[in-house]
Amino acid sequence: MSRRVVRQSKFRHVFGQAAKADQAYEDIRVSKVTWDSSFCAVNPKFLAIIVEAGGGGAFIVLPLAKTGRVDKNYPLVTGHTAPVLDIDWCPHNDNVIASASDDTTIMVWQIPDYTPMRNITEPIITLEGHSKRVGILSWHPTARNVLLSAGGDNVIIIWNVGTGEVLLSLDDMHPDVIHSVCWNSNGSLLATTCKDKTLRIIDPRKGQVVAHERARPHEGARPLRAVFTADGKLLSTGFSRMSERQLALWDRIGQNNFEEPVALQEMDTSNGVLLPFYDPDSSIVYLCGKGDSSIRYFEITDEPPFVHYLNTFSSKEPQRGMGFMPKRGLDVSKCEIARSAALAPPEHQPASVPHSYLFQDDLYPDTPGPEPALEADEWLSGQDAEPVLISLRDGYVPPKHRELRVTKRNILDVRPPSGPRRSQSASDAPLSQHTLETLLEEIKALRERVQAQEQRITALENMLCELVDGTD
Repeated sequence: MSRRVVRQSKFRHVFGQAAKADQAYEDIRVSKVTWDSSFCAVNPKFLAIIVEAGGGGAFIVLPLAKTGRVDKNYPLVTGHTAPVLDIDWCPHNDNVIASASDDTTIMVWQIPDYTPMRNITEPIITLEGHSKRVGILSWHPTARNVLLSAGGDNVIIIWNVGTGEVLLSLDDMHPDVIHSVCWNSNGSLLATTCKDKTLRIIDPRKGQVVAHERARPHEGARPLRAVFTADGKLLSTGFSRMSERQLALWDRIGQNNFEEPVALQEMDTSNGVLLPFYDPDSSIVYLCGKGDSSIRYFEITDEPPFVHYLNTFSSKEPQRGMGFMPKRGLDVSKCEIARSAALAPPEHQPASVPHSYLFQDDLYPDTPGPEPALEADEWLSGQDAEPVLISLRDGYVPPKHRELRVTKRNILDVRPPSGPRRSQSASDAPLSQHTLETLLEEIKALRERVQAQEQRITALENMLCELVDGTD
C-alpha cells in the first residue's frame, strides 16, 4: 500500500470523527451582531467577527477561551466610517489585526490580552491610498509588518505598516475588480483572480506578470478564487459553463503555461463561491462557501489523479463566513489537524478534527511560527526567505501581549497603543542590524551635542570670570 493511500485512509478515519468533535463555541451568542458578515478570522488567541455590515464599520474580538453568552454591551473594535469588508490577523503578532473598509481606509489595531471596558476606537495606524472601497487584506507570510491591500479601484498596494509607507503600488495589472489575492509560501509571488476571468501570477517587486496569464481557467461567469500549494502549484475554484462548481489543480509556474489543469473536480450546482483554505503541512484543501452547510476536504498529492476526495463535514445551519486556525494554534494533545470557525446564526460553530492521543510526526511537521524571517526593507530589496518553522511536539503557547515594533521614522512613536504595557527584556525581541545602527547613530549625535554644549558652557564661565575680575 502506497504512502498516499495510507495517509488517505488515516485522514478518512480522522474526518469521519469530525461530527463527534467537541463544539467549543457552541454556546457563544452575540446578540448585537447582525450576522450579515461574510468573514471571520481566528488565531491562537482571538476570534474576530465582522459585525454590523449593514451600518457602521465595526468588528468584535473574542478571547479564544471565552465560552457562553456574550453580553450585548461587549466592546467592539470600531473606527471606520463605513462597513468593514475584510479583517486579517498578523501572522507574526497575535495581538495585531488589520481591517479594511468601504470608507477606502485600512486600519491596524493592537488588541490587548485583557478584555477592554470600552470600545476600541483608536487604531495604531490608518493607511490611506485607495480611491475606492478596500475589500482584500493579506499579511506577508515571512516579512515583518508588510501588508497587502486590494481595492475597488483595481489597485494592489503593499504597505510597510511599521512606517505607514507605501512599498509598492500595482495599479496597471488588473483591468477590473480583483476577486482574490494570495501570497506563495515565501512571499515572492502573488496569485490573483479578477472579474476579467483571468488568473495571473505576479512578481510584485518587479511589477509584472511572471507567467503566462490564464484567461478563463473556469468557463463559468461567477467569481474565481486561487491559492498556492506548498510545492508551487495552484489551486483554483470556479464554475463550469453549466454552473457546476469546480476545483482545479494547475502545474508549477512555467511548465505548461496554464494550458490545461492537471486535475479537475466537479461538484454541485450551488451558487455559492467556493473559498479554498489550504493547509501546506498536510496538503489538504478545505472548500466551503457562503450559504453552504458543508465543508469538503481534498488531499493534494504528486500521484494521479492528484486531487483525492476525503470526506465532507456537514452542519445544520448554512455558513455565512469561515476562518481557519493557523496550524500552531491547534491542540496537539487531542491531535487536532484542523479547526475552523464558521458563522452560522445564532452562533459560530467550529469544526474540530481530532484523531488519537499520540503525537504523530506525519500530521504535525514543523510549521510556520510567529517570528518573521525578514524585515520589510530586506524583502523590498529582493531578499526571499522561507517561514521560520517551529515544532508542535510539546504544543504551542502563545506569547503574552507584544506591541507592534517600531523604527526611528515610525509614526507609531506618537501614537502608542492604549492599555498597560509589560516590561521587555533584551531576550524578548532581539534588535535587527538596521535598528542597532540607527541607535548607534543617535548615541553618537547625542554625544557630539553634549560635548559642544560643554565647550559652550566652559567658554561662558570663562567670560563670566573675566567680567567679575574686571569689576573688582
